[in-house]
Amino acid sequence: MDAPQETRWLDAEERQAWTALARTLVRLPAALDAQLRRDAGISHFEYQVLSLLSEAPDRTLRMSALATLAEGSLPRLSQVAARLERLDYLRRTPDPTDGRYTLASLTDQGWAKVTEAAPGHVREVRRLVFTPLTETQSRQLSEIGQRIMHAIDPGE
Repeated sequence: MDAPQETRWLDAEERQAWTALARTLVRLPAALDAQLRRDAGISHFEYQVLSLLSEAPDRTLRMSALATLAEGSLPRLSQVAARLERLDYLRRTPDPTDGRYTLASLTDQGWAKVTEAAPGHVREVRRLVFTPLTETQSRQLSEIGQRIMHAIDPGE
């Protein structure tokens, strides 16, 4: 067994950056969720699901692919899909090419909901994320996010 590595503690600047990022990771999703619930009656995750389906060919994806794209587990997506189905925003059907899979398809009502919710969501994203930043900082934010995601998943 390898000897344990000595911990390289964060310096003051790294601690400050980490604290700012950690707070953002908690508070930004909550703020986006609150806006969508207030203005559209759906959660941020539900909006993501509808939005991803709206951009898919034929507005349809396998549930497993949708879960991956939405960064959610299949059980969580199944619960959300059941709610969205009750609201007639999506429909689940067996995949005709392989019955082991289930397809999620955006209904016309789901399309209407996501197109109704999108402008307010985009305004909130702009207000919370892009308005406080310069153009250079926005580009840096994109690069930072990509680098962190690559560290998490090198294939990303």
